[in-house]
Amino acid sequence: MTSSTGPIDATATSAWQDLSAHESTLTPDLRGWFEADPARAQRLTLQLADLHVDLSKNLVTDETLALLVRLADEVGLADRLQAQLTGEHINVTEDRAVLHTALRRPAGAEPRLVVDGQDVDADVQAELAKMYAFADRVRSGEWTGVTGARVRTVVNIGIGGSDLGPVMAYEALKPYVQDGLEVRFVSNIDPTDLAEKVKGLDPTTTLFIVASKTFGTLETLTNARLAREWLWTELSAAGVLEDSDDARTAAVAQHFVAVSTALDKVAVFGIDPANAFGFWDWVGGRYSVDSVIGTSLAIAIGPDGFRDFLAGFHAVDQHVATTPFAQNVPVLMGLLNVWYVNFLGAHTHAVLPYAQYLHRFPAYLQQLTMESNGKSVRWDGTPVTTQTGEVFWGEPGTNGQHAFYQLIHQGTRLIPADFIAVANPAHPLRDGDADVHALFLANYFAQTKALAFGKTADEVRAEGTAEEIVPARVFSGNRPTTSILAASLTPSVLGQLIALYEHITFVQGVVWGIDSFDQWGVELGKKLAMEIAPAVVGDADALAAQDPSTRSLISTYLALRS
Repeated sequence: MTSSTGPIDATATSAWQDLSAHESTLTPDLRGWFEADPARAQRLTLQLADLHVDLSKNLVTDETLALLVRLADEVGLADRLQAQLTGEHINVTEDRAVLHTALRRPAGAEPRLVVDGQDVDADVQAELAKMYAFADRVRSGEWTGVTGARVRTVVNIGIGGSDLGPVMAYEALKPYVQDGLEVRFVSNIDPTDLAEKVKGLDPTTTLFIVASKTFGTLETLTNARLAREWLWTELSAAGVLEDSDDARTAAVAQHFVAVSTALDKVAVFGIDPANAFGFWDWVGGRYSVDSVIGTSLAIAIGPDGFRDFLAGFHAVDQHVATTPFAQNVPVLMGLLNVWYVNFLGAHTHAVLPYAQYLHRFPAYLQQLTMESNGKSVRWDGTPVTTQTGEVFWGEPGTNGQHAFYQLIHQGTRLIPADFIAVANPAHPLRDGDADVHALFLANYFAQTKALAFGKTADEVRAEGTAEEIVPARVFSGNRPTTSILAASLTPSVLGQLIALYEHITFVQGVVWGIDSFDQWGVELGKKLAMEIAPAVVGDADALAAQDPSTRSLISTYLALRS
């Protein structure tokens, strides 16, 4: 059923009014707060499955947190969470349930989840079993190309959620990838992307996965056709493909599979529908890495690794569903983001993984958070009553320290930052007697300390600094951070990190009263691109129909191209 009531206006709640009054009298003083309260770190550090989460360096007091939790209660967060988990159509503009949490429910979970007459648990487990069986065939060498050679390279063709999640997870879990297997990812319609990704590949050992729910995404299908042509050309050049339609069709059947529910279109392309893996309209693209969209990942790390990945998601889902808000890590982190955006004027949020394998995690979060909460109307179509969304961004430490940390430390803008690290590296190297990972994590600890506590003018003077230089070397401190630390970057821990931010995003959306699960904002540009395409290839009438700026740009392009 569709959610029948409109959102509660957070700004009209008593908690919001009290938070506004509280903010007007609050002077952040992390140095003073820690000195006055030696137990602050212990009290504001929580455990989320395998994640140790320290919230103590945020610009909040116990009163702030109590008011934020009250806000969550007054906007009906508990009811909204229950509505999501039980399959109500909380994606109201598309009249859909939002059930990515069902993708990671373990087999045999009780009570059974039946939504709109669909046995969700049975359907999910059936598709996972099919994906696992296929992954095993590829990994064992049972699945071969047209020459009988085993697959050595998987090329995932998708865009948005069909790319960002799988590539991020593959990069994060490279130590778990089977020897002799490699996965590459093609997303951009820029022909350079595909050309670079197939460069040097042996067509006889290459498997393409075309990931498109509708099998109609412009970028994905264009790249799929180009990949198909590459396959035919290269197999012919290698002398292993006859010049016949039957041979070409057979080659596609052996070297292409699909993640799609449009089986008719899959078959027309040449892919055997038996080798298509499906999912459902209640799985949003940016929430789909734990579905069969992760087929490339399941091949790379194996079904057992993928099950561990899903178990990590589920552990966080259970925490969110059963933990009181005052100790609920994703809820608290979502509420902290609301605090920074709506009360302290933050516009961006940095995510800084001190783990090189997580180098694509900030990019993944950009879609998750900004496509979800970049909205200016509420789920009932009325205008929002406050600011929504943040710009999420980041790079791995220590690279970022030598690039943009200056702005975070001494700039005029408030930039909350999440620091993520693991205690045990995949590659425990030493530089002489020095443990390199320990040196690396010394930076992780030092940065949050410096951001929180800064350096006063007197401390700078005490170092013998010339007076005229003192102001430039003062650090104000009171720059908020959250520290997340895990033992190792396992598939489960990665699942936990992803689920953590999924639920953070959900919490913010509920407070703001928006539908975090549609993405109409991406549609207009795609529609206009199709209308403009004829002009770009020389259609004079189509060119004349454009606005003056677009017409001038296209004309310049045509002149340069010729």
